[in-house]
Amino acid sequence: MKLKFPSAYTILFGLIIAVAVATWFVPAGQYDREMSETLGKEVPIPGTYKTVEPNPQGFSDVVLAPIAGFFDPGTYEARAVDVALFVLIIGGFLGIVTRTGAIDAGIERAMAAMRGREKWMIPILMALFAAGGTVYGMAEETLAFYGLIIPVMIAARYDAVTGVAIIMLGAGVGTLGSTINPFATVIAANAAGIAFTDGILLRFVLLILCWLACVVYVMRYAEKVKANPSASIVADRRESNEAHFLKGREAAAGNHQLDFTLTRKIVLLVFVLAFAVMIWGVSAGGWWMAEMSGLFIVAAILVGVIARMSEEDFTNTFVDGARDLLGVALVIGIARGIVVVMDAGNMTDTILFWAEGAVSGLPAIAFINSMFGIEVALSFFVPSSSGLAVLTMPIMAPLADFAAVPRDLVVTAYQSASGLVNLINPTFAVVMGGLALGRVPYERWLRFMWPLLLILTVIIMAAISIATLLN
Repeated sequence: MKLKFPSAYTILFGLIIAVAVATWFVPAGQYDREMSETLGKEVPIPGTYKTVEPNPQGFSDVVLAPIAGFFDPGTYEARAVDVALFVLIIGGFLGIVTRTGAIDAGIERAMAAMRGREKWMIPILMALFAAGGTVYGMAEETLAFYGLIIPVMIAARYDAVTGVAIIMLGAGVGTLGSTINPFATVIAANAAGIAFTDGILLRFVLLILCWLACVVYVMRYAEKVKANPSASIVADRRESNEAHFLKGREAAAGNHQLDFTLTRKIVLLVFVLAFAVMIWGVSAGGWWMAEMSGLFIVAAILVGVIARMSEEDFTNTFVDGARDLLGVALVIGIARGIVVVMDAGNMTDTILFWAEGAVSGLPAIAFINSMFGIEVALSFFVPSSSGLAVLTMPIMAPLADFAAVPRDLVVTAYQSASGLVNLINPTFAVVMGGLALGRVPYERWLRFMWPLLLILTVIIMAAISIATLLN
């Protein structure tokens, strides 16, 4: 019997169990904390680590962890339940729009206009997502775009992995090379006691180099798949993915195009405007999950009115669309359960204390690269970029002074490590949710990503090493 790689649910439950087991062996400890007026959050105080009463996690803790993961915000900007509800509403909205045929008619016209030049959509879209990542840490918001981008890529004779890579790598590499991202660079710089503009030139260089590497990598893969569909890492799912993502295409079996009626044009305009308003709301209007969810409810109702759907047809279609993304919503909560168990077991500060001891006394080059490696390891346990900054920067940044390394390089090492890991991190709800939306199994995403991860790691380590030498 052929062994099959477990699903995302099994992987995440396995990680929850593994972390719970670790709480029985890893010493429990905590730093004292104080409120930072600059950050508005409690931060650990260097030199105050002490062991505390162990709180090993048992069977009931493991069972309840995914449930607690939905409701406990921890160091995240949003609770998992807020993100999960947003995903379900997006599913309902996409179900309504798909029912009208507007997306499919629009895709057909776009493909006809781009025929022979489809590959240039990849760098353009990845640049837009990277801009969102570097400016405001675009992450959960990307979940809204999978239903838009993946059908376009499949219609262009690429595959679902190409669509996932455009979104996840685009926004992810932007976060890796954050320049003014308030949820990563600004918080980390404040916690490190420096201006967030310190080291911005190096971060721009990292952003450009890593973006170029990702674009070339994705374009080469996409062209290979287009020339030989069997080269896709999800080739066995091609037919089912086409049926799923292009399910509204009434003319799929024929050679004629869908009629691009005035109604469909207006629906498509509303569709595009909804995403434009979301981007404005998050970047300039202070919106978050509740406001974004409300936006797509209003947009869905507006599309239903324009398409003259009956009340029964509208509600049934909306619920069916939400049902399609129910698995994604569950994955988001389960992923957060891992951090819940680790925090409850008082492991997080102990791991940070070990990291503090590992870099103390190292020479400059060894220090900055060790710092990067430690932040990589910590990122698996603390996928929130702001959470990792608040946790590690007050402890790790002062150590740079003893190694004669500028603190801005520690900030750059932290944010590039966090961004790199969050391209594949199974504890990061955006990764597992995005893969579920794209119908790409986690182990195949790892197979796609590992050469690129090595390339990005070399670029990052070379950049921070050269910057240290030039200091």
